[in-house]
Amino acid sequence: MAAILFGVGGLVLLLVGAELLVRSGSRLATRLGLSPVVIGLTVVSVGTSLPELAIGIDAARSGSPGIATGNIVGTNLANLLLVLGLGALLRPVPFDRRTLRVDLPAVVAAALLLFVLSRDGTIGPAGGAVLLVAALGYVVLVLRTAPREEVTAEADAGAGRGGTVVQLLVLAGSMGLVVLGAEWLVDGAVQGAQLLGVDDAVIGLTVVALGTSAPELVTMLVAVARRESGIAVGNLVGSSVLNIALVLGATVLAAPGATIAVPPDVVDSDLVLLVVATLGTALAMRTGARLSRAEGAVMVAAYVAYLVWLVLTRT
Repeated sequence: MAAILFGVGGLVLLLVGAELLVRSGSRLATRLGLSPVVIGLTVVSVGTSLPELAIGIDAARSGSPGIATGNIVGTNLANLLLVLGLGALLRPVPFDRRTLRVDLPAVVAAALLLFVLSRDGTIGPAGGAVLLVAALGYVVLVLRTAPREEVTAEADAGAGRGGTVVQLLVLAGSMGLVVLGAEWLVDGAVQGAQLLGVDDAVIGLTVVALGTSAPELVTMLVAVARRESGIAVGNLVGSSVLNIALVLGATVLAAPGATIAVPPDVVDSDLVLLVVATLGTALAMRTGARLSRAEGAVMVAAYVAYLVWLVLTRT
C-alpha cells in the first residue's frame, strides 16, 4: 500500500510540475530574449536530470552500482525511444537546423564516450573527470551557438515589473515538484520490484529508468500538446547528453574510491543497444528534419520489444 501511495503521489507531482515547467520556461525565454530550445537544453534539462543524479549518487554510495549505471542507460533508452516516440505519435516533431548540427552529434558522442569508458567493466576517476569536462563543454557549446530572439516591448515591460523574477521562482518551484515527484514515484516502484527479488541492474534499467524518465515524458507530452516543441526537444536532447556526461560523471567522482562498476550484462548488451538506438534515432531525426507519426510508432515498438526481451532474459 505504501508503494502504491508513493507512486500515485509522485505521478501527481510530476504532472503539476511538468506543466509549470513548460509554462515558466517558455515565458522566461521570451522575457530574456532566448530561444526556447536554449532554455530546454540548459535550465530545464538540468532540472529534469536531478532525479538521476540523486539516485546515482545514493546508489553508488550504498553499494548498488547496477542501479546507478543501469538508470543512466535505461533512462536514455527511454528518452530517445519511448518519450520522443510518443511525442511524435501525438504530433509530428520538427527539428531546427541548430539541433540537427549541434545537439544530435552531442547525443551520439555522449553515447559513444560512455561505451568506450565502460568497456573494461569500471569507470574510474579519470573517466568521471572526462565526463564532467564533456558536460561543461556541451553547455558552453549550447550557449555559444544559441540563437537569440528579440525581446518584445510587452516582454520587456513585464520584466520591468519583476516578471522575470516571478518566472524564475516558478521555474525553480516546478523543478522541485518534478524532482520530488520522481523520487516518490521511483521509491514506490523500487519497493515493489525488490519484493519480487529483481536484480539491481534490471531495476535500474526498467523501474528506476522509467520513473526518472517520467519528467521528460510528461514534459514532452505537455509541451507538444501546447505546441512548445522547442522546449520539448531541447529538454529531451539536453537531458540525454547531461544524463551521461554530468550525472554519471558526478556519480563516479562521488562514489567510494571515485570508481563504479558497470555490470557485464549492461556492458555487453544494454550499452550496445543504447549506441544503436542513439544512432538510429539521430538518423530518423535527420530525415526530413522531423519525426513523423510512423517513425514515432516504430520507436515506441522498439522500446516495448526491448522491455519484453529484458524481462524474458534477465529476470
